[in-house]
Amino acid sequence: MAANGSMTWLGHAALRLSLPDGRVILIDPWLQENPACPKDQKVQPRCSYLVLTHGHFDHVGDTAELVAQHDPHIIAPVELCTILGRDLPDAKFCPMNIGGTQQVDGIDFVMTQAFHSSSVTSDGYPVYAGMPTGILVKAPGLAVVYHTGDTDVFGDMALISRLHRPAVVALPIGDHYTMGPKGAALAIELLDPQVVLPMHYGTFPVLSGVVQALRDALDERIAGRVLNISPGQTVNWTLEGVSPPAPDKVEDKKPSKARA
Repeated sequence: MAANGSMTWLGHAALRLSLPDGRVILIDPWLQENPACPKDQKVQPRCSYLVLTHGHFDHVGDTAELVAQHDPHIIAPVELCTILGRDLPDAKFCPMNIGGTQQVDGIDFVMTQAFHSSSVTSDGYPVYAGMPTGILVKAPGLAVVYHTGDTDVFGDMALISRLHRPAVVALPIGDHYTMGPKGAALAIELLDPQVVLPMHYGTFPVLSGVVQALRDALDERIAGRVLNISPGQTVNWTLEGVSPPAPDKVEDKKPSKARA
């Protein structure tokens, strides 16, 4: 019987993927200053691979601290790697670009487009950090996971589905800075995954989308694929997808009082 991994939503767009052999992939690790990240998850005991979809602070987040603590491989767009390398000259950067696949220690990382923006702040002003992206993670013996990054729905999600068959999709539903529930529902129809993890909502009041609105926008035959878990909650990551807790036992999270 194949061993399972696990998947933990850490709030906002931060996602932890734990492989059966103990290796850990962190995607968009905004933790310390993330009001949605549980206190007991602010510091991660392990990080083997660090994936950054774009340069905004709520996605690059704790990169410097995690590099100092764990020295992970950093998979990110080439321009973002170059910018971060100025302050992290000894970090193990693995730069790539949209459409490419990179294998690191037997794990395939596939970079996709995303419809958003990407910058880092320097002297109070935004500095271009390359194209925003999404990432597919293909680990042996486990379902393909697609973290869309911050994006609106786009028609080529159908091509991503055709090329890579992601079984688990983590996608934003918060609205304002990304697509909201209505757009996310169309994205799900285009991607046709087995499991959907909504993210990038409820962190700030302006991110007003909720899981029930996403389910209401979907056909009944696929609405049940949408998880409704709290930040810090872990599900089993299997070859077929994920094995979740009973999703309806978790209420929709209300936006925090943190400022946008």
